[in-house]
Amino acid sequence: MGNLKQSLLAGLFSIITIGILTFLTYRTDFGIFLLASFGSSMVLLYGYPESPFAQPKNVFFGHLITAIVGLLFLNFVPLPIFLTIPLAVGFGVGLMILLNVTHPPAGGNPIIVIIGSVSFDYLLSPVISGSVIIIIFAIIVNKFILKKSYPSHK
Repeated sequence: MGNLKQSLLAGLFSIITIGILTFLTYRTDFGIFLLASFGSSMVLLYGYPESPFAQPKNVFFGHLITAIVGLLFLNFVPLPIFLTIPLAVGFGVGLMILLNVTHPPAGGNPIIVIIGSVSFDYLLSPVISGSVIIIIFAIIVNKFILKKSYPSHK
């Protein structure tokens, strides 16, 4: 029964969090708050918040670093897309691991950035603003509603 409760709560809080990002993106003039990889972040933040990959520094810096890598490859590496995408993903994954801020969903960010041909503004909105919002929601839900030790202090 514990697994059913965990799955239902993870689904519910994912709906709420992504719903708010979607509302901010499509029903306000504040900007873009959605990043496809945030959907995968929900799995960790609400399903497995005790995971080192779900900790706020990993979520924030994982998304930021991989988006920056994608932007650098998009703008400064003059290779065909079939080479820039795997190179950018590899560099992004390697940097997350090197800097100890691994967040697996962020591994897809270079793909999103390169395919979308986004500008450097993408770092502020949706990467930074969206990451901060999902981290705030994860803290509120896990620490204050579900009474879990989140963020983990390991």
